[in-house]
Formats: sequence, C-alpha cells, structure tokens
Amino acid sequence: MPRAALLILFLCFWLPVMLTGEEYPLGPDFEPQAGVPTGRVTRHVWTSRIFPGTVRDYWVYAPAQYTADRPAAVMVFQDGHRYVSDDRDKGWFTPTVFDNLIHKGEMPLTIGIFISPGVLPALGENQQSRYNRSFEYDALGDRYARFLIEEILPEVGKSYNLSDNPNDRAICGLSSGAICSFTVAWNRPAAFRRVLSFIGSYTNLRGGQVYPTLIRKMEPKPLRVFLQDGSNDLNHYAGSWWLANQGMAAALEFAGYETKWVAGKGGHDNKHGRSIYPDALRWLWRDHRVPIRKPTSVGVRQLITEMLHPDSEWELVSEGHRFTEGPAVDKSGNVFFTDIPNNRIHKVDTRGIVTVFQENTGAANGLMFGPDGKLYACANGRGKIVAYAPDGGEETVVDDVQSNDLVVTAKGGIYFTDPRNKKVWFVDSDRNKRVVHEGIERPNGIMLSPDQSLLTVADSWGKWVWSFQIQRDGSLANGQPFYRLETPDRSSRSGADGMTMAGDGHLYVTSLVGLQICDQPGRVVGIIGKPQPGPLSNAVFAGPDLQTLYVTAGDKVFRRRMRVKGVLPWEPVKPPKPRL
Repeated sequence: MPRAALLILFLCFWLPVMLTGEEYPLGPDFEPQAGVPTGRVTRHVWTSRIFPGTVRDYWVYAPAQYTADRPAAVMVFQDGHRYVSDDRDKGWFTPTVFDNLIHKGEMPLTIGIFISPGVLPALGENQQSRYNRSFEYDALGDRYARFLIEEILPEVGKSYNLSDNPNDRAICGLSSGAICSFTVAWNRPAAFRRVLSFIGSYTNLRGGQVYPTLIRKMEPKPLRVFLQDGSNDLNHYAGSWWLANQGMAAALEFAGYETKWVAGKGGHDNKHGRSIYPDALRWLWRDHRVPIRKPTSVGVRQLITEMLHPDSEWELVSEGHRFTEGPAVDKSGNVFFTDIPNNRIHKVDTRGIVTVFQENTGAANGLMFGPDGKLYACANGRGKIVAYAPDGGEETVVDDVQSNDLVVTAKGGIYFTDPRNKKVWFVDSDRNKRVVHEGIERPNGIMLSPDQSLLTVADSWGKWVWSFQIQRDGSLANGQPFYRLETPDRSSRSGADGMTMAGDGHLYVTSLVGLQICDQPGRVVGIIGKPQPGPLSNAVFAGPDLQTLYVTAGDKVFRRRMRVKGVLPWEPVKPPKPRL
C-alpha cells in the first residue's frame, strides 16, 4: 500500500481511536440475519406549508409483518438520509436493525419515517438556496412538531395505519436533529413520548442551553429519554456539547424522568451512538405496552412537585365562551369570571356549577372582591370601574378611565392597570383617582402581596413583573423590574397577564409558556403546564379551603387541586421569610 494511503488510513481511523481510547464496532444487529423478513423502504418528496416553499426528501420503512388491520407504532428520524442509509462510514442501517429487533420482539411493529431537513430552492442557477436545518432543528418552539403532526404523519397515514397513541410514537436524531427530537416531545407529549438523542446540540445555537433549567422548573411530562455523548464532542462559540449533554442528563434525573445517559470518549460523529443504537432502541421500546407516565414520585426534587397535588390534573370547569378572564374569589370560595366579548360575568360555585351572574357588563375584564363583599370590575367598554352587590345591583365607582385588571385593598383602595396609556392608577376610599406610576411598556396583570405591603404589575410585552412598595397615602415607591419570567422561543415577550398570590408569598403569573411560579426573591421556581394550547389570561385560588387553582384559558375555565393555599384579598397575612 502506498505511504500516502497508509497515512490517510491512520489519520481517518487509527488516530481517532488512539485519541479516544475506544473502538465502536457494529454488532450483528446491523447485518441481515437468516430467517428474518425484510421490510420495504420507499422514497418520497414533500413541499411544506408550515416551512413555506421548502422541499425535502423523506423515506418510509414498513416491516414485512405490517398489516393494515391494526395500528403500527411510529418512529420519526431527523437527518433521515443518514438513518436509512447502509453506508459503512455514515449510515445507521435502520431498516436492517428494525428488521432484526422487530423479528425478535425487542421492539413493536414500527413504521419508520426518515426526513431530511428542508431546503428553499434558489430561483436561479447563480443564486444560493436557503438551508433550513438549523431553523427547523435548533429552534425551541412547536413549529417542527406541527410540521410532523399536521403534514408528515397525515400524509404517511394515507398509506399506513399509524397509531395515534403517544406511547407508540418515538423520535430520534443526531446533533441538531437530537435537540429537535427532544423539542418535539417536550412541546407535544400528547403526540410523542419516546426520544433517542445522540450527541445532542443542547447549546446556544438557538437557545437550547435553557433546557436543563426548564426541565428542573416545569411541571414534569410523560417522556422517556435516551442520551448519548462523548467527551471529545464540540466545544465552540455555542458552548460545550459534552457539558450540555451532562446538564441535560442531570436535569432529567433530578426531575425524576425515565432516562438513560451513556457517556463515551468520542467526538461529534456517529461512531459511538451508532454502535449502541440497537441497545438504545431496546431500552426505548422496552415494555412498550406499559404507558409512559410523568414523574410523580415523592422523591422528585422539583419544587413544583411540592405545590401540585399528586392526584390532580387540569379539570375542565366551563367551556363555550369566547374569551374568559378575571377570575375572582368570594368569601365562600366561589369563583366569578368574565367572558369579555359576550359581556357576561359567570359564577362557579364550590360544587362546580356554572351560572350567569351578570349580563351587559360593558366588556368587563378584571374582577376582584373588596372588603365590603362587592365584586369590583373593569368595565372598560364603558370607560368605568363598577361594583356589583351580591344581588347584582351595579354602581359606578369611577368613570372616564381605561382599565384592564384591578386589585382592591383591605382598606377599600383600588389599583388598576391602563395598558394603552402605560399607566397604573390608584383610587382611594373617597373615590379620588390619580396615576401612581407610568412607563411600563404594557402594564397588565396586577396583584397585592399577602400582607399588602407590595404591589406587583406584569409587563406583558417584556419578561419582567414589577414590584412596588405601597406608601401610606397609596402612592408607589422603590419600583423595580423584580420577577424575571421565562419567555417562549417565538418571542422575547413573556405574555404575562393576570396573577394570583399564595399565602407563602409565591406569585403565580399566567404567561405564554404556562403558569409561572415566582418565589419572594423574584425567581421562577416552577412552571405549571397549560391545560390547552393558547393563552392563559388569569388565575385565582378558590374553593372553601382556597386550595383549588382556577385559570381562565381562551374559551374555557379549568381548575386543579394544589398543596398550597391562596389568600383572600381583604384578609392580609404576613408571609414567611423566604429563602434568599
């Protein structure tokens, strides 16, 4: 063999082995086996609507044992050309591996879908195409999940009977394809619950470094996650892949997820991951008829598990509205909420029975009961704040104002937000009104601390909730952008809206990413998942014991039991000293 060829062989194969100290051979699962039926692979082309104008290849594998009379499990692969390939250097031999594992009963009968990233073709030969891989794979939102759920799965479903049970659906990727796979399951656990991640890019290519933090803070999800990486993986401007994957593994373990972490000494390639691929599939699909459930163990160390009742999920209370807002609790624990476009206020009693309390409310928005037992409302459609007696009698409290949300103090004073004019107003017990703060970009939700010494105001156009000290004359002082909220991938705005307070001083803020729980020092310590896609507008603790949390969400109202207890606005209590 010529000396140059020997040098190339050394550089390409033996030098990496010497540096890592590990070899990664392919086992017998990668070879066709005698007596094992061979599945069929077909190639297709897809033009996307969700990623407009992009074109991509995809391949579909169907096992020889497939019949249309029963739904098949589904596994989706990003960078699908690699996984469907039998190239000795870069291919993953998935059709052969699937043939062998399905034949041995080590994974269910599974349709494989192998998808390449999209490309926006150039309009001329002297122009460059736009390559969508990072945009599709490294982003943290639900766009790619929608692409799979709304486009690819229905298309493949025209030819094959695909299971719609999320426990029968897995997703896999390498590098950016790995974080994409996790993102799909993270955003849509009702669609995918099994994740294989090889050398995942959980770094700051497009914000992926936040995942370990979100895993520790957010309400647990029903996922099973396999992670692999090597100590010689990438380390550049976006971060260290090796450290990022260790952070993911530690966060998943911390939060009680069903997870497996396999570490090696390899680099940013497929050698290590490919060698353990069949065993990773066996682990991912083991006991596949047993549903994957979210972590609920008492041993889970997430703070949020100390707040959520272990046996409670979101429960639908009321539906069929146009847009619900402003939940408020009365002295008996009943909840009142508004349906703004329909000009109604509804009542939910402690048994869950919903009735109409008031019609023609002037597009009432925020609600709050005062110490006098009256229900105060932001009737913004009439430019007023009004009060309703228990029998429904209405009186004007103040007029000629723009208002969105309000709180009523134990002394009868009223604070309300005016988003359009960037103002916070105060109405004293003599019904004199004055501006007490202006300049917050979009002041929206407003809430008192349990002892009513502090006023919090949410900026829905930023990531902050402001905190002010209330002075004896009702004025506000020492304001700070105090509570720092998590924001969604698609926007720098938190979408912070209505808020409620627990007796321990934790602030519950509705937002685009869920119901964020902030401790007294201003840190997000937990995020409760939304009961349905779309906005959350407000929240309140209610029920006879104030341990049922109600949220208004689009056209519906939901509730769930909690371990923590709320407070009544006309009964101030001093919260415990926080951990600093």
